[in-house]
Amino acid sequence: MPKLPARRPGATPGPRKRFGQHFLEPAWAEKLVAAIAPAPSDCFVEVGPGRGALTAALASHAAQVVAIEIDRDLAAGLSRRGLSRTTIIVGDVLKANLHDLGRRAQYDQPDGRLRLAGNLPFNISSPVLIHILAAQRAGSPFHDATVMLQREVADRLVAQPGTRGYGPLAIMAAVQADTTRLLSLPPGAFRPMPRVRSAVVGLTFRPSPVEIPDYALFEALVRRLFQHRRKMLANALVPFAEQFRVEAAAWLAHANLDGRRRPETLQLAELARLATALEAVPERAVL
Repeated sequence: MPKLPARRPGATPGPRKRFGQHFLEPAWAEKLVAAIAPAPSDCFVEVGPGRGALTAALASHAAQVVAIEIDRDLAAGLSRRGLSRTTIIVGDVLKANLHDLGRRAQYDQPDGRLRLAGNLPFNISSPVLIHILAAQRAGSPFHDATVMLQREVADRLVAQPGTRGYGPLAIMAAVQADTTRLLSLPPGAFRPMPRVRSAVVGLTFRPSPVEIPDYALFEALVRRLFQHRRKMLANALVPFAEQFRVEAAAWLAHANLDGRRRPETLQLAELARLATALEAVPERAVL
C-alpha cells in the first residue's frame, strides 16, 4: 500500500478523516461570533479550533481564548499565527480536564465570564457534549457553551417531550442547561463540505430544577427507558425493576405515574421523581 505524502513544513494542513474535520469558513465564523456576542472581559475555552477561523474571530472580541486541538499539525499552524490573547493546547478534549482549561483561560481575567465554544467533530459530538455536561456537574464554572453540531444531533439536544428527537441527550442537558438553536449552517459553511447540514446550539448553564440524589442511577434509568421509548411505562420498566428486585407497578405507584404512559412523554421532573421513588419501594433488594 503506498504511503501518503508527508505534509510540507509550513503548508496549510488538510482535513483528516479520522478526526472528522470540516473547517468553518471565515464568513460563517463572524456570523457565529455575532450569535455568541462575546464581551471584552469574556474568557473562552474553544474545542477543535481547526484552522482557527473561529479562534481568530473570538480573540478579536474577548479577553482570552484557550483552544484545545487534537491534530498536532493544525495546532502548530495556529501557534505560528501568533494570535493575540490566544493559547493553543494539543490534546484530546475527551481526556482533558475542562475545569483546568477554564482556570487557564481566566488566569488574567478572574472575574470574566467563562464560556465554551466549538465546532464539534461529527463523529464524537455526543460524547463531547456528555463530557462538557459532566464537567459542569462536577463544578466547572462555565456560563454557557455554544457548539456546532450535525443537524440531527442538534435536533436531539433541543428536543422537547413528546417529539421524535426527545431522549437521553436532551434530558441530560435539561438537568443543567437551557438549550436554544441559534443558527442553521449549510454544507457550504465548511471545507470540505459535509454531506449533512449543521446547526449551532447554545447551552446556558444553571442550577438543576430537579433534585437527583443519585445521578448515575438517573442516567442509567433514562437510557434504559428510552431503549423502549414507545412501550408503555409498565412494560418498559420491567427489565430495570427486575435488576433491583422490585415490582414495576409498585415503583410507578410510589412515583405517582400512570403505567400506560410512554417514556417519550415524561417531563424532566417526572423522570427525576421516578428515579428517586426507587429508593422508597419497600421490596428493593440490598445489593
